[in-house]
Amino acid sequence: MAAELEPITGRYLRLELQGRPHRLYFEEAGTGIPLLCLHTAGADGRQFRHLMNDPEITGHFRVLAFDMPWHGKSLPPAGWQRTDYRLTTAAYTQLILKFCQALELARPVALGCSIGGRMILHLAIEHAGRFRALIGLEAADFQDPWYDTQWLDRAGVDGGRVSAALVSGLIAPQSPAESRHETLWMYRQSGGAVFKGDLYFYRVEADLRPRIGRIDTRRCPLFLLTGEYDFSCTPADTRRTASRIAGARVTIMKQLGHFPMSENPAQFRRYLLPVLEEIRGLGRNRRTGAAGGTDRRRRQGKGR
Repeated sequence: MAAELEPITGRYLRLELQGRPHRLYFEEAGTGIPLLCLHTAGADGRQFRHLMNDPEITGHFRVLAFDMPWHGKSLPPAGWQRTDYRLTTAAYTQLILKFCQALELARPVALGCSIGGRMILHLAIEHAGRFRALIGLEAADFQDPWYDTQWLDRAGVDGGRVSAALVSGLIAPQSPAESRHETLWMYRQSGGAVFKGDLYFYRVEADLRPRIGRIDTRRCPLFLLTGEYDFSCTPADTRRTASRIAGARVTIMKQLGHFPMSENPAQFRRYLLPVLEEIRGLGRNRRTGAAGGTDRRRRQGKGR
């Protein structure tokens, strides 16, 4: 095998979050429209490496993915040992907005999966004007908890191994073995307290049901893509959510589960590329003043 440099570059960004200094790691590749990717609970930005190595994507989009604090190469803030990690809506939102501001990302597209997908819905409610389009993977306004995380961060419990075991069933059976185990490896490297802390945002705090009807897709297009094998955020959960959002575009992805971008990248790109091309077209329509078919469908409140 010949040596080969990938087009991905990684850097650290120093910024203040929640009144405390942080050193945030992020990777990027490509040029064009900024595409900010938000990883799942207990994982990190490596989930999006396949997008960053895809020239059909990076030829038109500047793909960026950060590791949230406490995840991957982003360390916890100083004094972390005296606190319990707990992801809140306020902290997550501030992280995204400050990251975009620091890198001067003008109206980026945001794509998030799982807890990132829930955050996409929150951004659509509260900050739609800041984004060109929003893409929620495995996204819904609420799901009932289906497992107990209270014992993950205990002595004698390998939190990373158990976290990986919990999510392993969420991967579609058609996913290649290499991609399946790569996805699970990120969870095996994560601490149980981190996975548990992320799920505070997902399962406890961010119940969007009372506010989901406020989303206005005329301000910012919203695409919801969910894997048919996802039993955490089921297709029914996503369809229920979309039924309350006029103009939300829904696609149920065949042969995919909860981690489409990493569990089966080749299958996922079949669904993602048309969405990205449509987003590029929306920009062209705005520049020319044309109202394309997508705009008409959005006004009528129809989805796929």
